[in-house]
Amino acid sequence: MAVVCSLVRHFPFRHRWSLPRLQIGCQRKALAVWTCGFPRSKFKKEGTGPLKREVLTMPSIRWSISHLAKRGLHATQLHLQEVMLTSERYRVQRLPFAHVSSTDVSFFENLMPGRVITDLDELKLFNVDWLKSVRGCSKILLKPRTTAEVSEILRYCHERNLAVNPQGGNTGLVGGSVPVFDEIILSTALMNQIISFDNVSGILVCQAGCILENLNQYLEQLDFIMPLDLGAKGSCHIGGNVATNAGGLRLLRYGSLRGTVLGLEVVLADGSVLNCLSSLRKDNTGYDLKQLFIGSEGTLGVITAVSILCPRKPKAVNLAFLGCPSFSQVLKTFTLCKGMLGEILSAYEFMDNECMKLVEQHLKLTNPVSESPFYVLIETSGSNSAHDEEKLSHFLEHVMASGLVAEGTLASEDKKIKALWALRERITEALTCDGSVYKYDISLPVEKLYDLVTDMRTRLGGNAKNVVGYGHLGDGNLHLNITADSYSHSLLETIEPFVYEWTSQYRGSISAEHGLGFKKKHYIHYSKPREAVLLMQQFKAMLDPKGILNPYKTLPDKAA
Repeated sequence: MAVVCSLVRHFPFRHRWSLPRLQIGCQRKALAVWTCGFPRSKFKKEGTGPLKREVLTMPSIRWSISHLAKRGLHATQLHLQEVMLTSERYRVQRLPFAHVSSTDVSFFENLMPGRVITDLDELKLFNVDWLKSVRGCSKILLKPRTTAEVSEILRYCHERNLAVNPQGGNTGLVGGSVPVFDEIILSTALMNQIISFDNVSGILVCQAGCILENLNQYLEQLDFIMPLDLGAKGSCHIGGNVATNAGGLRLLRYGSLRGTVLGLEVVLADGSVLNCLSSLRKDNTGYDLKQLFIGSEGTLGVITAVSILCPRKPKAVNLAFLGCPSFSQVLKTFTLCKGMLGEILSAYEFMDNECMKLVEQHLKLTNPVSESPFYVLIETSGSNSAHDEEKLSHFLEHVMASGLVAEGTLASEDKKIKALWALRERITEALTCDGSVYKYDISLPVEKLYDLVTDMRTRLGGNAKNVVGYGHLGDGNLHLNITADSYSHSLLETIEPFVYEWTSQYRGSISAEHGLGFKKKHYIHYSKPREAVLLMQQFKAMLDPKGILNPYKTLPDKAA
């Protein structure tokens, strides 16, 4: 009951409340704060009739969906001349594909009048990734609306030996969504129609170019949600999410796309259409072919439609943002969290103080709690607000009393929930403002998760501007990010392959959710045995014998 005593010292009540009722009352009024010793300066008096409460005055957190919705455009409109060609930076040799001719352009214009882009200024946007780290030189972009048009495009390109770069929202982080040379960019941006939704089973069928956030808004009106949530939800496409097997913030609760995706429609390299767009949760007839294309990053086929199982929208959502004195206490808090919150736990994220400093410095967001070495963001989602609030209150009482958490803030209103999520979701944006970014998406046993960050700081010393760690602790996923004032090949050589060797030593994966793309394909052997890579190459050769689909990506060259 130490927490109750601490709270009561700062809340003069006329009536005696139990802890759950006290916590619930605070939630409904404002962002409630738990702390073992609040500085009085953080509070202001608010009159509530006979009951006066002291509540946290949180400076306005400027949060707008446009920051996320436009994330894919963020890097491409500024200083494009600074982005070195991928082929030059990485010394890649062009494979013997045909070059696009005026005859080819005419064919595409006849197939899709008004949806063929050849203007070089307009193409700049699609040739550069949003991190400004890789750049191709494609001279043509195609915008099909239907699966039939995608089929005709690939049939023609297969016959002509023209390389194709499928592209969704261009929010990828490993160079998989932009050309390396002059590959034709096939954009799914206009394939954005919802085909059907069954409000009994919760199964959504839609085209691959639907933006994740748009799908979620559509479903929320029907009391459902998408089973995944990403920081780039305002611009990423569901087809790209599936093609990269994106993880995100809800994986702890709803699992990966390998479980929620029920069926796919895919156009193969020769233009043939593979229709496995099943809406069945159980289908045990032969090989589960859709799994080949989930996470294949557009190298085996172009996903044109998705069937996905969507959960019901939770009636009660709470978000706790807590400060922890050490990473070991972050882990202990997680263990308690799983045991005490159980079925209502939907997210458990962590970030270090260096991340917080970056979002404060570059994005002018405000830390709602006192400075701590680590921060934890816990989301609960359930059907009964009173039940959830009581469970959360008991959990918070326990972690405070045991000294695992120094201070925290809780939100149950949508606006405040979004403000707290922005602190976590916009870390990537803040990093891009800090200079050139070296990004690593690692999965490890949770007890080793932050050791990599500590070892990397020691290794790099003053050669790096910042070395930060954050991620999805609930599923053992670390986002290690290193910034420098400008790109340095010598710094890259200090980081790689050390980061992959370290990860392999502890039986981790060098790519937890971002994929391999262009940047990581040669390091696949740190996570997969030679026999597995060979089998993957055989699948690629069978489904795309000419290698026209997203070349230079995902798999190493056969000689490697």
